[in-house]
Amino acid sequence: MSDSQVFHVKPAMAASAQVDATQYRLMTNHAEHDADAFWLEQARTRLDWVREPTLGCNAHFSGDHAIRWFEDGLLNVSANCLDRHLATRADDIALIWVGDEEGVEKRLSFRDLHEQVCRFANVLKDQGVRRGDRVAIFLPMVPEAAVAMLACTRIGAVHSVMFAGFSASSVAGRLEDCGAKVVVTADEGRRGGKRVRLKAIIDEALEAGGSPVETVIVLRVTGAEIARQPGRDLDYAELMAAASPDCTPEPMAAEDPLFILYTSGSTGKPKGVLHTTGGYLLWAAFTHSIVFDYRPGEVYWCTADIGWITGHSYGIYGPLANGATTLMFEGVPTYPDAGRWWRIIDQYQVTTFYTAPTAIRALMTAGDAPVKASSRASLRVIATVGETINPEAWLWYYHVVGEGRVPLVDTWWQTETGGHLIAGPAAIVAQKPGSATLPIPGVLPVLLDEKGQPVEGEGEGALCVAKSWPGQMRTLWGDHDRFIQSYFSTYPGYYFSGDGGRRDADGYYWVTGRMDDVINVSGHRIGSAEVESALAHHPAVAEAAVVGVPHDLKGQALFAFVILCASDLASLDAAGQRALCDELARHAGSVLGRYAAPDHVLVVPDLPKTRSGKIMRRVLRKIATNELDSLGDTSTLADPSVVDAIVERLRARDVVTAQ
Repeated sequence: MSDSQVFHVKPAMAASAQVDATQYRLMTNHAEHDADAFWLEQARTRLDWVREPTLGCNAHFSGDHAIRWFEDGLLNVSANCLDRHLATRADDIALIWVGDEEGVEKRLSFRDLHEQVCRFANVLKDQGVRRGDRVAIFLPMVPEAAVAMLACTRIGAVHSVMFAGFSASSVAGRLEDCGAKVVVTADEGRRGGKRVRLKAIIDEALEAGGSPVETVIVLRVTGAEIARQPGRDLDYAELMAAASPDCTPEPMAAEDPLFILYTSGSTGKPKGVLHTTGGYLLWAAFTHSIVFDYRPGEVYWCTADIGWITGHSYGIYGPLANGATTLMFEGVPTYPDAGRWWRIIDQYQVTTFYTAPTAIRALMTAGDAPVKASSRASLRVIATVGETINPEAWLWYYHVVGEGRVPLVDTWWQTETGGHLIAGPAAIVAQKPGSATLPIPGVLPVLLDEKGQPVEGEGEGALCVAKSWPGQMRTLWGDHDRFIQSYFSTYPGYYFSGDGGRRDADGYYWVTGRMDDVINVSGHRIGSAEVESALAHHPAVAEAAVVGVPHDLKGQALFAFVILCASDLASLDAAGQRALCDELARHAGSVLGRYAAPDHVLVVPDLPKTRSGKIMRRVLRKIATNELDSLGDTSTLADPSVVDAIVERLRARDVVTAQ
């Protein structure tokens, strides 16, 4: 094999695989040549149906861009994740919850989780939630988050989970857009020894108006004092105590909406990605089983927050559909010290560990000692998700954490894809550090050149997909035109991921980064327009442009170029400008959430724009990364001298790092 050091599958791993290399090749061929038959077979064998589907794929990447899978089938997600395991595994542990502070844990069997889900499903029904209604979930990493999600699926409500790090304005926009009837939140969240006032954020979001929320259900996590609005705010524990533990699962059509999850786009408004019931659940279960070579009885740990798609697909739905024991951790990898994760792996005998390159890079800085203080003997598979992992971090993760004895799987996918699209199953595919490797059966990635023509063999281009797969998003909530514009207009007839890619001589794929105005910071996709809008909201800012730059830990960081209002600029000396820049970074973080605060802010006299007024972010990226010799043609700018002025400001170091 070419292009990089290659790590082959260990013979013992290959010999004991749930699906071996020969079977996997047969699956790939079957999915390619008779997709309907293959996926109907997978759907019928991997899921329980109220009415089995007879129709496979009905998808169009042109015209109305309608996407449907298994549309004549009926099933229920919570029944697939819980009820069907009760006959043989009721007392097996479904969920292990590990608290922020050491020594705090909860273990829920499938029976326990089933009862809690049924109770909360009845709570929602008592509050008037019906099939198709939206329920917003704004909770920390606690078992009740999984309970709330599964309870929604049990009665046919559509959940929208919001990351607990969002600001009030970000929450308010999402509540208004999805039309949530009920919000489930907590008094506070705990993370890394700190507390986050979640109920206060919800209160502020609802004060902004525009949302149809009727009820706020509040879980007591820390017991902190909170404001209460009579008639609207209800206590979670009191409602659960009064609710029946019996709730019949609602039969849902495979194409009924399951959840809305918001992701950043190239405009300022987040996109409400809509996933439906049957195809999504099959994709999550199929990829979880195949990629991680999951075996019944093993303890599986995905470190992703419940507010992101990874927490949905590989923290809750995929694992529980496969009868796995899934571990949920409330804290952070470095609290109380950098050995916390490795102690958890030993204590709970974790076999599969799935985390982000950002976390790996952060733990690398603590050195090898915290890792080597643990055994990690239980590990059988380690994996990464979020942003592209650099080879140095890959090798450290493989040799130090995995001790060179367990496979390391990198996975490429998106909120929009529902689950893995390119990934090398642990027991089947040889790995190359930094490569996402090969497509999942049924996935047909294509690299397209600048003319929209497929690149054959080795080459580089826009990473697209040529045909639908069951886990694909169906639309954007309330805006199908934007769905078409965002994903199918750039390269008609193909799904455009927004990423660039490279294919080597062995057919392995390497993701080269975003090609649009979305920036991947620690696995969080952040639209440049969102941050620009937040900065422009500050009274001192006339205009702003934001680009992504490389960052040793985060993968990418936000670099903001701001033009100040003339009055503010005239009244500030260099020190005052730097102080204001720091304030602007904090301001953006307060508007969107701390994760979206720029690392760097630079005051500039103007921005490089074309004669039509378009900001040339390509030029700004080159300036921010000091690639001044490769700025390209700047003659098309309305005022080429702006580039020199920005470079001069950068060299004068009017740049601040967000505090």
